[in-house]
Amino acid sequence: MTNRLGHTLQQRIPVLAGVSACPFPSKFSVACAIDFAPQLSRTLKNRTGGRGTPRRLVLGIGAALWGQFMSMAGNSGSKSFLASARQKGAVEQVLKNVEWPEQFPFKEEDFQRFDEYNLLNYFLYCICSFFWKSFPLNMNNIYTPLLYQLSVFGLVKCGAWFTSIRSSDTLFYESPRFVTHIDDPAIAALTKYYSEVFPPSSTPGVAILDMCSSWVSHFPAGYKQDRIVGMGLNEEELKRNPVLTNYVVQDLNINPKLPFEDNSFDVITNVVSVDYLTKPLDVFKEMRRILKPGGLVIMSFSNRCFWTKAISVWTSTGDADHAMIVGSYFHYAGGFEPPQAVDISPNPGRSDPMYIVYSRKLATA
Repeated sequence: MTNRLGHTLQQRIPVLAGVSACPFPSKFSVACAIDFAPQLSRTLKNRTGGRGTPRRLVLGIGAALWGQFMSMAGNSGSKSFLASARQKGAVEQVLKNVEWPEQFPFKEEDFQRFDEYNLLNYFLYCICSFFWKSFPLNMNNIYTPLLYQLSVFGLVKCGAWFTSIRSSDTLFYESPRFVTHIDDPAIAALTKYYSEVFPPSSTPGVAILDMCSSWVSHFPAGYKQDRIVGMGLNEEELKRNPVLTNYVVQDLNINPKLPFEDNSFDVITNVVSVDYLTKPLDVFKEMRRILKPGGLVIMSFSNRCFWTKAISVWTSTGDADHAMIVGSYFHYAGGFEPPQAVDISPNPGRSDPMYIVYSRKLATA
């Protein structure tokens, strides 16, 4: 049966399981409970009669936040964000016999993030500030509590807007986080997959790029090559990575141009970071350029992320859609074999899911 990208992504109902903002580093950097969320989720669900909410409306409060609320309903505590219980193997089917649209189906707004605000928020703040100044704190006035709530809401949103202007990804990742962002079973599954597809250790002339790297790359124990380059945002983390022979500090969302020669890498890996790329086509075209003919790209992802940094189209869709999204990057970048998806989730429903979308550079590209 043919898969159609438009049909798959049109009915976006946020299903983010395992997504949350976390103000402090932890092993599960995305598993921070918010106590009021379950009740709010049930309230919102009751008010909509259980029907799906249009995505544009959802974005009013943030699609990522809505997805977080819905996934948290009925749970609490740091272990409340359970991996989705999607039937194992479903993700592997979405990239088979795909009918791709002629044009790249995503718009600029699909690559916006929750920490990005526009002038509308500023105007909201100005309006609310007017009421704040115009109305004294008189609780006998039935409108005062509402107006004060609106003004605080506007202040918070405006503050976030100004912060997002000053803050870049470089600042967000400025402090090193020596943590892992997926659980141990998922890490083990990824390492096992690498051991099956990587060139043998210490193969002469082999070069590997670990994109969006950190202090650990999850490569097989003892794995070595003459050239293993890490590219990331935090130098302290990259210095700690024992598998790297050298590293590059670069923000791909500011400069997607990769500082490497054409046809210079055999393998490119990216672990749970493809959802943060705001210029994915530029990055994938660059990956194609620096790959040797037949070179392998392995994009791995779970359902966990820094939800304020993940792109909108990611936070408003589910696991199978994510595989389709990554597959579309390969397709529209050009020069790659048809992408394939693999579900390597070790314990579906009991640990973090783990998915891979991979492709090879065409020999003629």
